[in-house]
Amino acid sequence: MSLEAVKMVTQAEQDAKARKVQAAADARKLIADTEKAGKQAVADALEKAKAEAAELMAQAEQKAATARAEVIRETEGTCDQLRAEAQVKLEKAAALIVRRVVEG
Repeated sequence: MSLEAVKMVTQAEQDAKARKVQAAADARKLIADTEKAGKQAVADALEKAKAEAAELMAQAEQKAATARAEVIRETEGTCDQLRAEAQVKLEKAAALIVRRVVEG
């Protein structure tokens, strides 16, 4: 082999070695960048989930407050109705007692 051919082969080997080193460095950087992007995606998804959970909780609390108010309103209405019925019965009972005492 001529000296020129040896130099060409040596240069080709060095170029190949440099490309291999550069490819390994590029691969490590790609892996690091991908891991960083993945971690950021997980963090973003977690934040979004927390915000959605907070919104759902607020909606549930609002619905519960509305339902509570409705139950209280209905219960108060029932109590008023029972008081009115009791008052009528009390008046009838009082009239009956007076009549029995007077007739008695």
